[in-house]
Amino acid sequence: MSSLPTSSLDPARKGRVKVMGILNVTPDSFSDGGLYLSEQEINNRIKEMISTGADIIDVGGESTRPFAESVSLDEELQRIIPAIKIIRLINDSIPISIDTTKAEVARQAIKAGATIVNDISALRFDPAMVEVVRENKVPVIIMHMQGTPGDMQNSPTYDDVIMDIKSFLTERISWAITQGISPSKIIIDPGLGFGKTVAHNLSILKNLPKLQKLGYPVIIGHSRKSFISKIIAPKGDEDRDTATAAISALCAAQNVSILRVHDVKKTVQAVRLAEAIQNAP
Repeated sequence: MSSLPTSSLDPARKGRVKVMGILNVTPDSFSDGGLYLSEQEINNRIKEMISTGADIIDVGGESTRPFAESVSLDEELQRIIPAIKIIRLINDSIPISIDTTKAEVARQAIKAGATIVNDISALRFDPAMVEVVRENKVPVIIMHMQGTPGDMQNSPTYDDVIMDIKSFLTERISWAITQGISPSKIIIDPGLGFGKTVAHNLSILKNLPKLQKLGYPVIIGHSRKSFISKIIAPKGDEDRDTATAAISALCAAQNVSILRVHDVKKTVQAVRLAEAIQNAP
């Protein structure tokens, strides 16, 4: 299996953006909840993402949509471990990200074949998470979120959304390093849609270079988010994915390192075109 060489994600390096395909094995995720619950559905989804160009697969067993309810440790494990094992049967080298805030889920996922920890709580919700990351020497995604999934969209406010996110991420990065996490293993996520209004999300997308000045690879999770619907009034996922691809191209032009998306094919096409334009003489 393959881990993710974060040296290849240097934000100062103009190059190939990595596309992370989303596999939500949940009944209640905001966009694709309930679509990938059987072994055959999971198998088909994985093969589709890999064949259309996914560089990484992100597996989640607990919905993080606004106002989502938490699930038990056992339930989350029952959802994600079989999915990770199926991925490894199909492809033994593609990096797998485990989207969880629970240390034991991360630990068991890594044993099953996961190689990245994607913690929306920035290592805050479970005190043991930092130990799991440190002991396994895996990359970790540290995300900004105002509040929790249960209350984050209750009138989020900021003095300066970009500066506030930078301050939060700087503090969490410093803490993680003091706990023994190598700086080379850290990836940052401004958390689009996690305690943000439409205006906040747009400001983040406009000012990505300011976040990159922190010196860490940046991942953006914009796919099918509600702020898109509030701007273009899409009729379904097809429209949302087209809008997502447009944002993906914008992010690629700003040298974002990873894009986390539902529609891998559209995103790969968009970012490869953006990169070709960016690298033209």
